[in-house]
Amino acid sequence: MTAFVDEYRGQFGVEPICAVIGFAVSTYYATKKRLAEPSDRDVRDGELVPLIREVWASKKKGNQVYGAEKVWKQLGRDGVRVARCTVERLMAAEGLKGAVSRRRRPRTTVPGDESRRPRDLVERDFRAPAPNQLWVTDITYVELTSGLFCYTAFVTDVFSRWRSPSTRFTRKR
Repeated sequence: MTAFVDEYRGQFGVEPICAVIGFAVSTYYATKKRLAEPSDRDVRDGELVPLIREVWASKKKGNQVYGAEKVWKQLGRDGVRVARCTVERLMAAEGLKGAVSRRRRPRTTVPGDESRRPRDLVERDFRAPAPNQLWVTDITYVELTSGLFCYTAFVTDVFSRWRSPSTRFTRKR
């Protein structure tokens, strides 16, 4: 928008253009100021990006394998104080990512042969007229801090969780 206003401001003026296109004049001037005077964060990001690129590219020339955590640790060893989340954000913005992940994610869902799958007995209608009429279950895994994981199963009475359209935001008891 600011580029459009800049293009025609000499001919029509800033205020009339902003009024026609529905763009606040204060927003136009705030944007121009931000472009002229970058924020401290933008300045710091500008300093960090070349350092991050250097660390990311320096390991095994042509085979950039460092992810955000390793880049962050290397920057710390080099005396550059920066938050890990900042390194993650800047690497994502620059399209930099590690090539290898040692972390194995468990495969939790393996679809079986469609003919052997159980039928959907409730046909995706998760409403019950009274308690103890329909119970549903779910299973998921929870990753532990040790790197292992355990399975957790949930069994729920649909009646206690269902909300009719008229009582959408209140719990029906």
